Amino acid sequence: MNVLVDTSVWSLAFRRKREKLNKQEEGVLNRLGDLIEEVRVVIIGPIRQELLSGISKESQFELLRESLRAFEDLPLTTADNEVAAGFFNTCKKQGIQGSTIDFLICSAAYNNRLALFTRDKDFARYAPHTGIHLLQ
Repeated sequence: MNVLVDTSVWSLAFRRKREKLNKQEEGVLNRLGDLIEEVRVVIIGPIRQELLSGISKESQFELLRESLRAFEDLPLTTADNEVAAGFFNTCKKQGIQGSTIDFLICSAAYNNRLALFTRDKDFARYAPHTGIHLLQ
């Protein structure tokens, strides 16, 4: 099964110094490395945009942009947007708040039968109501 890698995992890989990581974070990066070697990593445009947003140094922006270009964006469809809106509404009825981007990520994973690799605890709250599979 291919894996949609969320912003939180990419940020750990590209924005944190390896020597400052704890054991759990090192494990996440090792898992990401394995997925990359297995050619199972998927990214979507909104995740790419989140990663590139807020980088003030042009040289860092260019380095990250070039690194991410190794991964093609999974195209998003009208169905992805519609399912994302449905997920948003379903979760809202259950008292669970989330961003439109989070639900678009859920939808892309769900519609394309991808596991989601994330460190963001919000997705564990969405999973029972969206049917997404979280990579453990």
